Amino acid sequence: METALYLPVKRFLEARGFAVKGEVCGCDLVALPRAEANGAAEANGAHDEPPIVVIGELKQSFTLELLLQGVDRMAAGDEVWLAVRASTRGRGRERDPRVRKACRRLGLGLLAVFARGHVEILAEPGTGAVRRNAKRRSRLVEEHRRRQGDPAVGGATRTPIMTAYRQQALGIAAALAAAAQGGAPGCRPRDLKEAAPDAPKILLQNVYGWFVRVERGVYALTEAGRAALVRWERVA
Repeated sequence: METALYLPVKRFLEARGFAVKGEVCGCDLVALPRAEANGAAEANGAHDEPPIVVIGELKQSFTLELLLQGVDRMAAGDEVWLAVRASTRGRGRERDPRVRKACRRLGLGLLAVFARGHVEILAEPGTGAVRRNAKRRSRLVEEHRRRQGDPAVGGATRTPIMTAYRQQALGIAAALAAAAQGGAPGCRPRDLKEAAPDAPKILLQNVYGWFVRVERGVYALTEAGRAALVRWERVA
């Protein structure tokens, strides 16, 4: 599974000074400089300059699909790393000199991840002649900064992702559940901003069907919302 590659690659990038989070806007992992990620740079007014955005994609072996995926990611990131499981006896495609040459020419980094967690650099990322997509880039940065902790393991497939939006929605659900236990019929959006800064918008959109308006400006939790608190208890 690609998820087995996530922690070794995360540690590799953390050692380079980055804060890493998995499954961000379709990327297996996204990393920002640690100061940018924890808000220290914002406090110092350093967000006038765009942060370095590092994107990683994980696969069990080197494939054309992985290469094309990496090229696509270059429009949103400054560095793109492709990480594959190190083949036994060093006979895998990742060891082919032509593969490493192609990665260097395109500006992609290439990592081999061994079973015990060791990571070997096969090619360093460079600066390719790519037209940057500012909108995609800003979405990655915003989601990374807004997400609390690192609740999603990179490389996961066919499973719901704990996004920043979902984290806030769960915070609202927990607050509404606590209010109901205390006998309150519901809560107003302004009273839920401590649990979720975007509470008014999330309640209005009600994307997951977790909330119901019981009276004008007052919301309560649905059965689906209560089930979600159980479903996401460990992750949240």
